[in-house]
Amino acid sequence: MTAESGDTSDAGTGPGGPGTEPGVGEDAYATMDLALRVGELMLAGGDTAEAADLAMARLGRAYGLPHPETNVTLAAVGLSYLPRGGRPPVTAERRVRRRQPNYTRLAAIHDLVRDAAAGGLSLQQAKYGLGDIIGRRPAYPGWAQAGALSLLGAAGAVLVGGGFVAACAAFLATLVGDRTGAWLGRRGIADFFQMAVAAAIGTLVTVLLLAVDAPVRSGTVIVGVVIALIPGRALVVAMQDGIAGDLVTGTTRLVEVLFLITAILSGIGAVTYVAARQGVPISLQNLPSAPSSVAAPQTLGAAAIAAAFAVYHLVPRRWLPPVALGGMLSWGAYVELRALDLPSAPATFLAATLVGALGATAARLRRVPALILVTPCVAPLMPGTLMYRGMIQLTGGNAGRGGLILLESLATALAIGAGVYIGGELLRVVRPARRMLRPRRRVGV
Repeated sequence: MTAESGDTSDAGTGPGGPGTEPGVGEDAYATMDLALRVGELMLAGGDTAEAADLAMARLGRAYGLPHPETNVTLAAVGLSYLPRGGRPPVTAERRVRRRQPNYTRLAAIHDLVRDAAAGGLSLQQAKYGLGDIIGRRPAYPGWAQAGALSLLGAAGAVLVGGGFVAACAAFLATLVGDRTGAWLGRRGIADFFQMAVAAAIGTLVTVLLLAVDAPVRSGTVIVGVVIALIPGRALVVAMQDGIAGDLVTGTTRLVEVLFLITAILSGIGAVTYVAARQGVPISLQNLPSAPSSVAAPQTLGAAAIAAAFAVYHLVPRRWLPPVALGGMLSWGAYVELRALDLPSAPATFLAATLVGALGATAARLRRVPALILVTPCVAPLMPGTLMYRGMIQLTGGNAGRGGLILLESLATALAIGAGVYIGGELLRVVRPARRMLRPRRRVGV
């Protein structure tokens, strides 16, 4: 028996109708509906499959669902239970049709699940509480989210050595690209083409600055735009799902991320190729790069990136100052590690691991999901410079060198997600947290 997203009816009734045996009545179906809605909202809001799995199972046990079993993928959440009295199992499913990150909602849902599992909420109170969470206004208005993404692009330009003019150009390019992508999205255009157009617009601004010989490091503009566009949240969650053993969900997320990165590279490559053919002086010299030491403008830029990322993903306002500090920490650690001649990927991994461990500790103490505190803090580590360098090499005819740089950028991106997850796991070694128990896999069978 199946109930898809948007259906609030029971998943079905066992033989004899509802209420004829313990664990078969309306309360069981109401519990299933609550757990499925929670799982759907968690996945749609940007949480991991492991967290959704655990939350659904805890709700099932809290309200007496007999032998609950959960099934979580990126596209749907499923729940089944085995009624007493020899009745056949009951199964229901909800589709995850729209995914829009909302970390404020995630924090509220985690609180709801924790209170319900502790016995502090009746089933009816939990249902009303979930309805209240869904009906709340977003933490920030739409214009603030659009402005935050544009600010992220501007701060990214500053991060790699751009000045005021470059920051303004990156802000405008990101804003125009984002609004254009939103306009295309309302007309049913796929995310891949939305991302490609946004990257192309940012590259076009860079090309125009080069064409008019503007007194600005034009490469910093496109790097800022790329940092704003890279799907960092999805990347972190994909690696977490994969390492945690949710291979289907993790692989699906990772493939989605790779397609979006391909779209970004396609937009950059198309514009730079046409510009080079038209004689625009796109040079491999003086391309933007990370400073060799921690500098005030770049450190403040990292803080602005983390805070803007948090606003764009609707992180509660009280967490913006800690997130900004975390962005500064991740960037400072990365720069110092690079100064020790570490390659980009290992330096990024170690910096992300440090932030992951500290962020998970703070999240455990304040009883909030670790994603809320950790994911924005690693946004300054996104490999925008490497992506731009790789595409310039490719359009300049050096395919071998360009390919290697793009592979390095991909390895760096994956290192962010792996480092964040491993940082959180280090905390579990010191102080284990309650989590879903998974059976040990036997090797060689």
